[in-house]
This record gives sequence, C-alpha cells and structure tokens, in this order.
Amino acid sequence: MTTNTVNPLTSTTGADAASQASSIVPANMQISETGFLQLITTQMQDQDPLDPADPTQFLSQIEGLSEVSSLQSMQSALQSQQLTSGASLLGQTVLAPLSTATLTSGGTVNGAVTAPSGASALTVTIADASGDTVSTFQVAPQSSGYTSFSWNGATSTGAAAPAGEYTVSVTATVDGQSQSVTPLLQSTVTSVTVDPSTQALDVNTNNGSAPLSSVVSVM
Repeated sequence: MTTNTVNPLTSTTGADAASQASSIVPANMQISETGFLQLITTQMQDQDPLDPADPTQFLSQIEGLSEVSSLQSMQSALQSQQLTSGASLLGQTVLAPLSTATLTSGGTVNGAVTAPSGASALTVTIADASGDTVSTFQVAPQSSGYTSFSWNGATSTGAAAPAGEYTVSVTATVDGQSQSVTPLLQSTVTSVTVDPSTQALDVNTNNGSAPLSSVVSVM
C-alpha cells in the first residue's frame, strides 16, 4: 500500500488553529454587537442621574467590544480556512483510526496498523454486528512504518460475508503476550463538519467519523 504521509491539513491553519482561536475568546465573552449595545443601553437607563457613571468605564467597555469582535472575526476566518481544507478531502481516501468497516457486496476492507516494537505477529479479527467473530487472520509485522492488511470479505468457512458493518480489531503478540493495537482503516471521505464543542474539524467517511487531526495519510 502506497500512502502519502504528508498531511498539510493538520497544520495550524486547520483544526488546531481554530481550537486555539476558540480558547482565546472565553465562553462568557461570546456576545454579539447587538447584545452588547442592549447591555450598554440597559446599563445607562438604570444610572442614577445624580451619580452618573464614570465615562471612562463606558469607553473601556466599547474598547472591550471591539477586541472581542476582532477575536470572534479571527475565529470565524480560521473556521472558514479549515472547512476549505476539509472540503478538499471530499471523495478522497484517507487512512484514519476507525474500528467499524462497511463491507460492500464483493468488496474488501483495507487498513493498516503500526506494529509495536518487538511484535512477532499481528492478528486481525472481524466481528459482525452481534459481536460474533466472522474471520480471523494474521499478518507479519513490518519493522518500520505501517503494516497493511486486507479482508476479502470471506468468513472463516470461506463463504462470502453479507454486506454490512463489521468491527475490526487488531492484537499484537509481544514477548508471548497479546496487546491491543489501534486499526487504521482506508475510508472514503463523504463530508466534513465542525464539532460545536471543540471547533475541531471532523471528517465523515463511509466507515464513520474521525477528527481531521487523526488522519495519518491521504491516498
């Protein structure tokens, strides 16, 4: 499997930058200009005319509005940049940490893993929606880089497994002990979305969703 491990989409103009920009503007400062002006108007209505407010405070508040507005504009610009970067992935095949694979009729499931140091064997297990094992096979770990694997859709009896979703898990044998390894599945990007809680970009694929920052290669 040939992959392009250079992923410019995870640079600071992507999800990380947008997350940093979001952290600059605390949640309790997220206010629109209209809301801020309403706040100022209400504050002035409640002032005691015999004891007016310090005009410098009003100017400071206006200055604060300008700063918050600028930061929010910067955040919006960064989000637009990462969406543009994410849109370039539409239809592309990516390698990302996912555990659910969609098998099409006559299709295959392809992926890779990073073998732990000292691993003597890698075992790939395919399970159906009920959790029952459909197929198990071993691949020889590569000494460096990614170790590729492919499931041809056949069950352990040699019959063709029905199309649908399957769970992929990988274990490595190291010094006679088994340990779980995160599978990376080749998936086709169908859309991109922004996580409202983290402002990070997620790529949605035929095998599920993953953060853009977790994509290891674009093929």
